[in-house]
Amino acid sequence: MELVAGCYEQVLFGFSVHPEPNASGDHQQKWTPVADFTHHAHTASLSAVAANSRFVVTGSKDETIHIYDMKKKIDHGALVHHNGTITCLKFHGNRHLISGAEDGLICVWDAKKWECLKSIKAHKGHVTFLSIHPSGKLALSVGTDKTLRTWNLVEGRSAFIKNIKQNAHIVEWSPRGEKYVVVILNKIDVYHLDTAAVSGTITNEKRVSSVTFLSILFFFSQESVLAVAGDEEVVRFFDTDSLMCLCEFKAHENSSEASAPESRVKDMFSFEILEHHVIVTASSDGFIKMWKLAQDKKVPPSLLCEVNTNARLTCLGVWLDSVTDTKESLPPAAEPSAVSKEQPKGSKKESGDAVQEEARKSKPNTKKRGLTGVSEKPTKGSGPVAAKKRKVGEILEKKRKKKKIRVMQ
Repeated sequence: MELVAGCYEQVLFGFSVHPEPNASGDHQQKWTPVADFTHHAHTASLSAVAANSRFVVTGSKDETIHIYDMKKKIDHGALVHHNGTITCLKFHGNRHLISGAEDGLICVWDAKKWECLKSIKAHKGHVTFLSIHPSGKLALSVGTDKTLRTWNLVEGRSAFIKNIKQNAHIVEWSPRGEKYVVVILNKIDVYHLDTAAVSGTITNEKRVSSVTFLSILFFFSQESVLAVAGDEEVVRFFDTDSLMCLCEFKAHENSSEASAPESRVKDMFSFEILEHHVIVTASSDGFIKMWKLAQDKKVPPSLLCEVNTNARLTCLGVWLDSVTDTKESLPPAAEPSAVSKEQPKGSKKESGDAVQEEARKSKPNTKKRGLTGVSEKPTKGSGPVAAKKRKVGEILEKKRKKKKIRVMQ
């Protein structure tokens, strides 16, 4: 297992974490993070990070996406397609990567050949965040054009557009895809997939910087608990059904120096490994911390380990080796359907009919693949080999023109 975090100082940090028995000989495990690598490929601060079973990818204000091979511990190259800060990166399985940026584009990449399969002008303003449904059939995105957009990933098209009153900066599906949350400043709107309506709103004390659902099914009958971090050192657990705060804990410390800025939790990541239900937090104070969640949802988590990067952290990810004994606790994802009652212009279907229609259309088609279809043709002019092919094509085109002129003469 590897904790990876990006920072303002343009560096990606990697810390290997392995559980070891305590010297006392009891059954409790001691977790120790060990510095594994630093990757300094970007020329500006890092803004996003994502991991699958082989690679870690990072996005930056330098408008590039860098790929790091975690098996070989080498730089695997860069993807250059966006014009603007990379704002979000999400893997779906090991085959596809989806990126969003300030240029308003959402790009879908083949994570094997690293070619751009699809480039969509998704928002009129910046793409601020995106989230992929666990089934891989739908995605949600929010942008600075004050819209929440639903994407049919099977057919590679826009499904629905919902206008919202303010610019949302986070959208997140729950682990089973039965609900999702949309974050605007310090407000978190909770939506249910079956009704496509806001079921309630959670209010945090300060602007929300990160959210993650806690998939701990051994004490929850439903996926309902959301960890919320804001522009402060505190993390809170909210029940998205009752909208009540279950508990809060001080995840990070403010510096004792009066001139030092306040510590802010910038990113979080939740997962399960070796019978441990873990949440990782990264803060502007430079610390990455691993916490073990208690079985009682009202009890704050206990600290497993921590490491100080001495940098201003901005984003966080966790790379789990494919051979790691991870626990799969989630049942199959809920079948996706329309997640907004607002229909495209010209549509006269009732919302219930639209839900059924979108679910039907989302079934995989062997003849026509969409954003996550392996047969999708790469976007022209993208990918590591595109430049070479384009140059060869230009040379052949010039030769054809010359030959045509000689024939005419």
